[in-house]
Amino acid sequence: MPKVLLGFMGAGKTTIGRLLDPAFVDMDALLVQRIEMPISDYFARFGEERFRQQESLLLQELLEQEIPVIATGGGIVLRSENRQLLKKNPCNIYFRIDFDRLYQRLATDPVNKRPLFLAKNQEDFRDLYEQRLPLYEEVATHVIEVADKTPEEIVEMIRCL
Repeated sequence: MPKVLLGFMGAGKTTIGRLLDPAFVDMDALLVQRIEMPISDYFARFGEERFRQQESLLLQELLEQEIPVIATGGGIVLRSENRQLLKKNPCNIYFRIDFDRLYQRLATDPVNKRPLFLAKNQEDFRDLYEQRLPLYEEVATHVIEVADKTPEEIVEMIRCL
């Protein structure tokens, strides 16, 4: 049974996935390898819809392989077919974080410069965040509030599920 980590960009899916299982799969990193370019370049060249198709194919493949831990991209819940696939999975863990803390986390991240974050003003970014929240909740089997927890505390909570 794969543990699928869900949440908005910057919620900590990759960090926690890495700590939870060194053999975890980061869907965004795997997609970058497969499409042979950064996601932002793929978006610009082929559009978001084509990227989402690639993402859907990969999700289906990973769930069939029963990878132990999968860190999804933040937009995985946007397509209805992905939500249907996820609803069949018995362990989907949503990392919930309030908008203000998430925004601050993304704004001060010295390493990851996320294209969707950089391309939107704060109000538009909040709209994107609020659009996705009910979609994460729709497919989540577990919800973890991550704002005031260390990565180690979150990993321990997941191990106790």
